[in-house]
Amino acid sequence: MQKRYKEREVKELVARLKAEYEGVVRRQREAQEELKEENRLLRARLSVLEGQRSEVSAALMHAVAEGERIKQEGAAQAADGQKELLLLAEKCRLLSEKLLRKYPDEEDCAEFKTFTDALRAHLGEEVEEEEETGFDLDEVLNPKQPLDLGDLCRELGLMEEDE
Repeated sequence: MQKRYKEREVKELVARLKAEYEGVVRRQREAQEELKEENRLLRARLSVLEGQRSEVSAALMHAVAEGERIKQEGAAQAADGQKELLLLAEKCRLLSEKLLRKYPDEEDCAEFKTFTDALRAHLGEEVEEEEETGFDLDEVLNPKQPLDLGDLCRELGLMEEDE
């Protein structure tokens, strides 16, 4: 069976539904306004971040270019330093040869030559080995056969050969 509603009950029901609907609509509008405000703030923040991103990109590109420049300068300085060391090693070699010619029996001169050879070897230069003269001091001091001073002088180039 159907129940009949009185006009007053219907008006109360309509008023209650209207109040509930208005509350729902009001909350929806408030939520919409909050979303609009949040959207506006996010757009402003995005704009700032995009500006910063372009600044950061430019700074990174500048840093990379500066790094390459520094790397090239470092390589050039290292090459210049290597050239200076090679020139110094060559000067040491020349000085060592001069000292050894002038003072062949001095221990300091031999030590300087050893140092110079080690320096040049460390720098990657070829170090000439001393030439074998064919003169064996042990053989002279302890001869296995009788010495012929004439032959010895001719071998050393101190005496011309007889023809």
